[in-house]
Amino acid sequence: MAEFLTDIKEIRARAREEIDKGPITAAYGADLPRVIQVCNEALATEIVCVLRYKRHYYTATGIHAGTVAAEFLEHAAEEQEHADRIAQRIVQLGGEPDFNPSTLTTRAHAEYDDSLDLIEMVKEDLVAERIAIASYTEIVKWLGDGDVTTRRIFEDLLAQEEEHADDLKNLLERLPGALGADRPEPGVAP
Repeated sequence: MAEFLTDIKEIRARAREEIDKGPITAAYGADLPRVIQVCNEALATEIVCVLRYKRHYYTATGIHAGTVAAEFLEHAAEEQEHADRIAQRIVQLGGEPDFNPSTLTTRAHAEYDDSLDLIEMVKEDLVAERIAIASYTEIVKWLGDGDVTTRRIFEDLLAQEEEHADDLKNLLERLPGALGADRPEPGVAP
């Protein structure tokens, strides 16, 4: 177990010596450049999710489209909030958030989808949420105690992604024929 530093004079001296590092102190225990890279990948993931949900919102059609589209719009707004939180954290860590549109899809964990079938839209969004859940779970474990603030951000995002996945699963269960014998459940081989 590490010894707690109780010499306040030394804490003050260190804070003054490294004032240009902002919130990053000697106590920071993670690989800072890698954390910034991982955060930029998560940022790209969230932006792609916003775009996918917006596409689905505007192109959803059919008798059940109203309810489903409303869910798409709500999720798009929440994914935008996620992107903003991640971008803000990247800046706090001394990095630069990467919004470059030409590389978004190569950096994102989730994929963009332009299907026009309402059930396929929901399934693709559920797959993307499951990818985010798996990625963010891994990020939380990887960060551990090395960067508690970034870990907490990803824990919050993870909880919301799990809610999104549950919402989408519930939508699929209510859409006629979505989980019928002719359509396998997401993640289950036919």
